[in-house]
Amino acid sequence: MSSRDPWFDNAKMALVTLVVVGHSLVMIKAASPLADHLYDFLYAWHMPAFVLVTGYLSRNFRYSRARLWSLVRGLVVPYILIEGALAVFRHLAGGEDFHNLWLVPHWPMWFLPALFFWRLLTPPLRRLGPAAVAVAIGLSLVGGFLDIDYLDLRRILGFLPFYAIGLCLTPGTLEHLRSTRARVVAAAALVGTWFATGLTDRVAETHWFLYSYTYAHLETHGHPVLLIRAGVLALGVLAAFSALALVPRTGGWFTRMGAASLVVYLCHGFVVKAVGYSPYDDWAQAHTAVGLPLTIAGAAAVALLLASTWVAGRLQKAIDPLSYAEGELDRAVELHVIADELVGPEPPREEERPLATAGAAG
Repeated sequence: MSSRDPWFDNAKMALVTLVVVGHSLVMIKAASPLADHLYDFLYAWHMPAFVLVTGYLSRNFRYSRARLWSLVRGLVVPYILIEGALAVFRHLAGGEDFHNLWLVPHWPMWFLPALFFWRLLTPPLRRLGPAAVAVAIGLSLVGGFLDIDYLDLRRILGFLPFYAIGLCLTPGTLEHLRSTRARVVAAAALVGTWFATGLTDRVAETHWFLYSYTYAHLETHGHPVLLIRAGVLALGVLAAFSALALVPRTGGWFTRMGAASLVVYLCHGFVVKAVGYSPYDDWAQAHTAVGLPLTIAGAAAVALLLASTWVAGRLQKAIDPLSYAEGELDRAVELHVIADELVGPEPPREEERPLATAGAAG
């Protein structure tokens, strides 16, 4: 952990925990106005912040055989495996049927194809400099008109500005978030975001925050669609930076879990769907005063459990088997080399000894 900035791991773990909370709120938000408002509040900024941090950490991506293979090994293969496993689970446990498997991702799985394409766009976006943000905003605005959405293309384009902003950030820029003044302003901005998201029923519906619907299927309340998308993007940027400014910068047990944020993201869907298939769903909606805090606490507990060393270490092998196999092969080769260095070269057999040595021995 000494080579890692604890702030990033704290941010990743906090944000992925909120992802689990947000997906869990789906079970209860129809019966609870407070849960519905909390859902809108979280979705206004928690994924924008997650994508922004992802963009910052992807700044060094370059086109090379090793980097491209890492995309296939670390994103494509896990997508195929987890997407298929989640489909089987939802069919067997919930009786759900699916069409266009792997072409239309399950609800949490869109992030892997998105990250795959964002990484491929990283070098050209980096060459554009700050203009990359303007290009990304343009693509995001246009994305809402697309009627084709294989691999969640609308969402990939919708969130692209946050990724581009992350690419343009520098360590010096992030330093501005460390000041006490920045944290005070950030807290006030999040309070303002809470009140702003309470207006969604009068300005724009919840689905605007998901970036996955065409404009034709979204309620506009008479407002121009591009203006609403631009406003949602601006709110997401402001609230995302505000949330990141409040993230602790010291290390600890929570920080160490940040390295397993992708494990939490990919595996929590199984737990959320399992709970949704159980009687808990109906019970929580009938007892929202208790069901809401219990749902939030349970979601946070699931995130912490999945990120724990014992669980995450085992799930990582199933999620990313090629990386695990390559790691085992590298360790085997390294152990073999170390063993040779400790034991030393094998002494030559009698018939292989030089003639002079053999004569001296006689």
